[in-house]
Amino acid sequence: MDPTGTQIHLRREGTGGEVTAHIAQVGAALRGLSVGGVDIVTRYDAGSPTPFGSGIVLAPWPNRIRDGKWNDNGTERQLDLTEVALNNAIHGLLRYTPYEIDASEDTVTLNATIFPQHGWPYTLRTSVTYTLTDDGVQVTHAVENVGEGDAPVALGTHPFFCIGGVETADLTLTLPATTVFEVDERLLPTAEVPVSGEWDLRGGARVGDLDLDTGFGKLERDADGRARSSITAPDGRRVTMWQDENWDYIQAFNTDKYPGHDVALAIEPMTAPTDAFNSGQDLRRLAPGEQWTATWGVAYSA
Repeated sequence: MDPTGTQIHLRREGTGGEVTAHIAQVGAALRGLSVGGVDIVTRYDAGSPTPFGSGIVLAPWPNRIRDGKWNDNGTERQLDLTEVALNNAIHGLLRYTPYEIDASEDTVTLNATIFPQHGWPYTLRTSVTYTLTDDGVQVTHAVENVGEGDAPVALGTHPFFCIGGVETADLTLTLPATTVFEVDERLLPTAEVPVSGEWDLRGGARVGDLDLDTGFGKLERDADGRARSSITAPDGRRVTMWQDENWDYIQAFNTDKYPGHDVALAIEPMTAPTDAFNSGQDLRRLAPGEQWTATWGVAYSA
């Protein structure tokens, strides 16, 4: 059995040819997306565990919580440490969870419940719906507090992007962020400052010239309210990741250790920054019975 569980394959005809997606049951991970035969999400081998959290859903928090500790309205909570080397709790409570699946030809909804556990006393019903579009995919997350007490919630996801066989190092990365988070040696934020110099990626920079495990915020938005990040190939082909108004943060990450690739790039949409359970920055509290939805997506243009 594949360590990422049941594999879901979606397809539809788009304006630029066939659109296909590959989603894994474990972590509700987006592990493949192609438009007109061009891969735009970085794949990994069948039968392999998810490398670097590739494509997984991050809930009820993205990124890191310092020492796994957080103050819950006066009560100190201790989460399990899941990034032992840096003594942090990282990427939420669903990354190894097998979701329930409701799939059709071009859309799938994956459902999972977050139950009370170490350092987390709440119950959340979550879902993520992948719907193919003419040029990519739309992804909608839904969260409902089905327990007691006001539950803190932030969301993220961890997709890696590419453009066919183009070397990722040669792609140009453009981000709409106006702030960047300075961090300590444990990659925890110490300050949020205006972007400048190498961190101002609004004009684009070559991926191979960047060293990223970096949080960005206060995203510039287009007239439709969406913030758009992109990677562009030397021949002009482009992959755009868009985020609705719920997602005002991005974690950008590149690595030379992704299996089968010299360089891989993740552009991670987040609704709150690293360590938001402690800072409270853009952290939502859902009352019992309250629901929240947030949407992002990916589009390819040749």
